[in-house]
Amino acid sequence: MSAHSSLFDRLKSDSLPEWKSYAEHPFVEKMADGSLPRECFQHYLIQDYLFLIHFARAYALAVYKAPNLELMRGCLGGLTAILGEEMHLHLKLCKEWGLSAEEVESAPEAKATMAYTRYVLEAGQAGDLLDLFTALAPCMIGYAEIGTRLSRLPNGLADDNPYKVWIGEYAADGYLEVANNAKTMLDRLGEMSLTEVRYPCLLELFRQATRLEADFWQMGLDISD
Repeated sequence: MSAHSSLFDRLKSDSLPEWKSYAEHPFVEKMADGSLPRECFQHYLIQDYLFLIHFARAYALAVYKAPNLELMRGCLGGLTAILGEEMHLHLKLCKEWGLSAEEVESAPEAKATMAYTRYVLEAGQAGDLLDLFTALAPCMIGYAEIGTRLSRLPNGLADDNPYKVWIGEYAADGYLEVANNAKTMLDRLGEMSLTEVRYPCLLELFRQATRLEADFWQMGLDISD
């Protein structure tokens, strides 16, 4: 891993076609210039909230899988943050887009939501903490990269861009810290249990999670068809 600054950077470098399809998906580009249809973003918001529910389950599984108390406490902190502040803030954003909490919480899961969340949970159940956090990395770290890039585009944070709040949230220092902590966690877990023999399996796990993230964006676009 000497040629890369982190395990995440190595995984990303070895998955560039999948990463580009995810990080530069048309859904993302349409948010950047403000042209994304309103109904597409609303559908995405609903499904992203349902994703958060399973994200919390993944962190609960991480607490169970953690090999020591320090890591257990760290994973518990993530679980608490998701169930508390993060889900509350997400519902607040949904409300601003005309979606009630009841409407969001009672919505059925889209196939793309089911595919990605179950894949992550299965990876964690079948493997160890490194497998679980590798499957989560495209979401946790990728959103920071996407938000930062979009914020630097001409219309990304323009006052007339309806998606500037979303972009600003994932480009903000608070979320960048979350992403950096996820990178650090991945490196630490890699130091504990990654071998070169194991790396190809980990890479395929990362690639598939990245493909499923791209499918999640596509799900949002497809609602307008």
